[in-house]
Order: sequence, then C-alpha cells, then structure tokens
Amino acid sequence: MLINREVILAKIESTYNTDSSPGAGDGILIEAPSWTHENASMVERAVVKGTLGKHQSIYAGNMKGVSFDVEIKGSGAAGTAPEVGPLLRACSLGETIVGSTSVTYATVSDSQESITLYYYSDGLLHKITGAMGNASFDMSSNGIGKINFTFLGHDAGHSDASLVSGSYDATVPPPIINVPFSIGGYSAAIAALSMDLGNSVTAPPDMSSSDGFGDVIINARDVSGSFDPAQVLIAQKDFIGEWKAGTTGSLTTGVIGSSAGNRYALTCPAAYYREVSPGDREGLRTYEIGFAAAEVSGDDEFSLVFT
Repeated sequence: MLINREVILAKIESTYNTDSSPGAGDGILIEAPSWTHENASMVERAVVKGTLGKHQSIYAGNMKGVSFDVEIKGSGAAGTAPEVGPLLRACSLGETIVGSTSVTYATVSDSQESITLYYYSDGLLHKITGAMGNASFDMSSNGIGKINFTFLGHDAGHSDASLVSGSYDATVPPPIINVPFSIGGYSAAIAALSMDLGNSVTAPPDMSSSDGFGDVIINARDVSGSFDPAQVLIAQKDFIGEWKAGTTGSLTTGVIGSSAGNRYALTCPAAYYREVSPGDREGLRTYEIGFAAAEVSGDDEFSLVFT
C-alpha cells in the first residue's frame, strides 16, 4: 500500500454531521496527507485484586483528525470558487461570490459550515463527518503559496475501497514573485510571510453521542503570523517604535499572480506587532516580526480574495 496513492475528497454538509457523500468531482489536490485518532479514550480499570496484573482497558470513543497541504490557486475563471473553497469554508471563513469578478473568503463567527472528508489510502477508505478545522498560510519568495489544513471530525468508519480517480482543477498556482507586500502603507522587502487563522477547534464530551463527543465547534480565533522585513533607518520605517506604540496598519500581500481567475491577495486591515527581533538574510540585516490581526468592526480581521 503506497503512500503516494492517496486521495482526499471534501464536500460541504447541508446538515451537520450528515455524510454529504463527496464524489470524484470533489477531489482536492493535496500534499503530505495524514490522519490520526484524536481524543481516543482507553479507560483503564484500576481494580484491586489478589494478583498484580491489570485488566484489559476499554475503548470508549474517539474523534478523527486529518491534515494536508494545498496549493493556493484560483479556479481559472474570475468569480468562480476555487477547488480549495469547501476547505476554507469549513475553517470558519464565509464565501462571497461576485459573478465574473471575485470570490472572497473572510472570517465569520456564526453560520459556520462543516464538511465530510473521504480519505482514500490505496485500498482503504476513512470517512470523517462534521469536520471543521484551521488553516495556516505559508508564502516564501521564489516558491508558491500553500495552505496547511488540519481538521477534526467524527469517525464515520473505515472500509476496504478501490481508490477513486479524483477530478482536479488543472489551474497552475502563480509563483511568489513580483509581490507588492506592504505593512501600514510601507513596501517592505521580505522573503517570507506566514499567517495562521488560529482557530480553536474542539468537540465537547456528550454521553448521548455514539462516539461520546458532541458537535465540533470553532470557539475562538487568533489570526497571527510573521514576516521578515529588511532593516531600514527609522526615518523610513520605525518597526520598533510602532511595536512599542501598538500601532496598527493594513498588512497585505497585494495581488499575487497576473492571470484573471488565478490571482489572489491576503489582507489583515488592522495588523499590529507582537514581537520584533533582529534577523539575518544572507548577510542582510532584517527584523523577525511576529504580528496579530485585530478586528476593526467585527469579523473583519482577515480576508483572502481570488480575482
């Protein structure tokens, strides 16, 4: 059974924790997939008797976790949702489509959506329902943007199953070059940017549930990340002074990509620094800056826009 013969299918659920039966057309092109048994409970029986041996532990329920990386790319047609759309929606991001123009994913606190995941592993099928998760973004110069997803859901069973041929979007992701990154209106020279939605994903215990756990929920969010600007004189940009003053400003990648339908931009309207430390980029003095994103008027600290 080969590691490189694995397929992920994902589909939004119309009813929470009800299998939405994703098919080949719901395939997601992924890298480095893995699954885990989460919150697995094996109850030890601490009985006292005339011998020193232990009684067998009792299985008492588990959840299932899935993680993988996905390339950041559009659908190839402006105003048409990208392949990664269902995954973003299951990370508490609302989807807004403007026909022939754009698709925007922005933070929400209500109307959260869940997905069913089918994880085919060269002869085995793992089903996960009611899944929600977290997304972190990684962008480095001369590479391509990627999103790491981690999902938590209910274990809907595993079985022998023939590997499906997923239907994937053929759009090629744009490279991370000619990117007009800016922070507070200043065009900083950076080599890498990371950003994490910081979703807190949990499934509270529920003894009435067949697996002992209730609905998966996202109960908190802390959008944060880091970047590495070249050091400049204070007259140009006083990163340390702004950190001490708690200055906020718009952090944006600007538009990445040049072809309509395959362009995107990440934006935090009110970013502030959590730490500023010295760095080195091949002999060039830099700062290593950790930042977080604050709300301005509610549920507006982050957006990802495809155009």
